Amino acid sequence: MAHNIWLYLLIMATVSYLIRMAPLALIRREITNKLLRSFLFYVPYATLAVMTFPAIMEATQKPAAGFCALIAGIVSAWKGCSLFQVAVLCCAVAFVVELLPIF
Repeated sequence: MAHNIWLYLLIMATVSYLIRMAPLALIRREITNKLLRSFLFYVPYATLAVMTFPAIMEATQKPAAGFCALIAGIVSAWKGCSLFQVAVLCCAVAFVVELLPIF
């Protein structure tokens, strides 16, 4: 059985393109359904959370460091810090907790 990598790449690119272009081609007018609009409003946030949360917990050697950085990030974002400030704080908290021998 011969494996043609170019055929696989072509199929993958076609499917990926169709998935992204189908909504643009099929939905030409403004979406008026309130339920659908609210669902589409929250999709980017849910997707970001689903991609980010496992990475936070697995990026450090100690899961406690990731958890502490997550809590620090949530609190600082809630207080109105900028994205840069939240990122720096989370990195610093994770680094410090990694160094502590108690976790």
